[in-house]
Formats: sequence, C-alpha cells, structure tokens
Amino acid sequence: MEDDLKKIRKEHEEILSELGDPELISNWDKFEDLTKRKIFLEKIIEKEEEIKELKNKIEENKVIILANEDPELTSLAEIEINEIKNKKEELEKEIRQITQEEKTSGPKAVIIEIRAGTGGEEAALFVTDLFKMYSKYSQIKNWQQKVLDSKNTELGGFKEITFELKLGNSKENLWENIKNESGVHRVQRIPTTEKSGRIHTSTASVAILAKPKKGKININPNDLKIDTYKASGPGGQYVNKRMTAIRITHLPTKTVVNSQNERSLQQNKENAMSILEAKILEKKIKEEEKKIKDERKTQIGKAERSEKIRTYNFPQNRITDHRLQKSWHNLEKILNGELDMIVKAFREEENK
Repeated sequence: MEDDLKKIRKEHEEILSELGDPELISNWDKFEDLTKRKIFLEKIIEKEEEIKELKNKIEENKVIILANEDPELTSLAEIEINEIKNKKEELEKEIRQITQEEKTSGPKAVIIEIRAGTGGEEAALFVTDLFKMYSKYSQIKNWQQKVLDSKNTELGGFKEITFELKLGNSKENLWENIKNESGVHRVQRIPTTEKSGRIHTSTASVAILAKPKKGKININPNDLKIDTYKASGPGGQYVNKRMTAIRITHLPTKTVVNSQNERSLQQNKENAMSILEAKILEKKIKEEEKKIKDERKTQIGKAERSEKIRTYNFPQNRITDHRLQKSWHNLEKILNGELDMIVKAFREEENK
C-alpha cells in the first residue's frame, strides 16, 4: 500500500508539472485528460492521508491499553479502536470504488472488426451470426451502431465486417461490457449444405478497438496512400458505377483499411479514417504494454487473435469460454444478444 501511494504521489507531481506547461493550452484534449487524472489521484491521496491518521490513532490507543493504568481509560481506548477500524474500512472501500469507477470509465465508442477464419463459407456465415449477436446486444443496451465496411458472400455471410458501437444516451459501460470479446471464436455445427450430417468446425476472429477522441491520434496526411475503387458486392460484381470505395494505407505502420458501404467517397473516407485511427491507437497501446515488463498482465480482455477464446457448440446447445473455463447451455439466447450472463462472469472473475 505504501509503495502504491508513493507511485500515486509521484504521478500526481508529474501531472502538476505538465499542467504548468504554457504550451499545453494549445492541446485541449491532453489538458482535459490530465485534469481528470489529477482529480482522480487527489481523491485517493486525500483518503490515504485520512487512513494514515486513523492508523496513528489506533497505535496511540494501543499504547494506552498496554499501559493498563486506568481500567476506564483502557475500555474507552478499546471502544475507540473499534470505531476507528470501522471508519478505516469505510475509507478503504471508498478507495476501491473510486478505483473501480476510474477503471471502468473507458472509451465512449468502439470499433469491432470480425473476420472469417478457417471454414470457408461456413466461417463467413458464422461472422454473420456474431455480427447479429453484437447488433442485438447493442439494441438491448440502447447503443448506437454504424457499419463502416463489409465484404459479403453469395450465401449471405461476411468475409469480414467492421462496425462502430457508440454509447449514445445509454448509461451502460460500453467498454467494460464488450472488451472481453476480442479473440478467436470457434463454432461447431452441421452446416445446412452438409448432406452426411458431419459436424464442421469453423472460426472467426473478433477485434475490439477503442475509438480515440478526435484529435487524440494525429495522422500526417503525407503518411497516407489513398486508393479509390468501385464498391463490390457478393461474387465480386460492382454495385456502384462511381469510384466511391476507398483504401487507405498508413505507410509508417503499414496499416491498411477499407470502406465501401456508403454512397459517397467522402463518407467512406471518414469511415476509413475512423478505423485507421482506432488501429493505430491499438498498436500504440500494445507497444506501451511491451515496455512494461514488470507489470503483471492478465489475458482476460487482451486475448490475441490466434487464441481460441470461446466455442459455440450447436449440437450440445453449449457456449464455453475457455478463459473462464465456464459453459452456458442457452446458445440461442446468447446469439440473440443476451450476453450479460457472460459479461457478469467476467466481472466476477476480475473482482477476485
């Protein structure tokens, strides 16, 4: 606890130093973020100081009890120790609540990218199932949704689909509810085209990207290679005579994004830039995490795409999350957007 407080005080001093920089006024987003962090740290420091004072009072009362000179005074000291301990526990509980609130504040919008993996057309159909699951979940939570890019197949599946979820007027915590969906999802079922009744296994990867605030990720236009092309539908046929689809390559990171769902080139460019900013932010976060070698990293919510995180077994009507080592036998409900039972299980695990 003492080491944690030292780190908090050090960070607080660094933030005060940054806030004193006259040039910071030109970067309002950074100023706002630093101010919020400063207020958060000060709340903890204030309560930790109160806890420190209470600990001193407990020690003073223990001295009185050990002296054992006056029975009445000893009795009062014992009563006061119990009262102080209760107050100390309350303050510690408040610190945990403050920390939890800060931890769960999260971004107000996310970009979700679902790609078909092994399994051909069946994998593409599974992408559609996952997209519908998240869409229905967002409707339940009253979040806003917008498709940014998609590549359809002839049988109604998606080779890949990228869409945005935005908090809107909902009071639900979007990031905390959706962050653990990142990773490889596996489906086991008999495809409709399978005549011999064999169970097939297919996969789809889900990436959850925090959408950065405007201005938080600065991209130099000279670092971009922009190509335009005609939007295509299932089978590759063109669905628009004009060059409205766009492909943007960020040369320094070799990140490539596409958008073709909107009717105008400008709208598709805006969508593509949103995806690009989110991907660059994700890369920055991963780079920062690699630098912090001493910090314990939990796999919950940070599963790599190569890791199978969940299996959807249709013949057994069962969903199994391999990180939690837990199963649910109401597959249809979950695919219809009732994800809260899984979200709750993750929260319970994190609280441990």
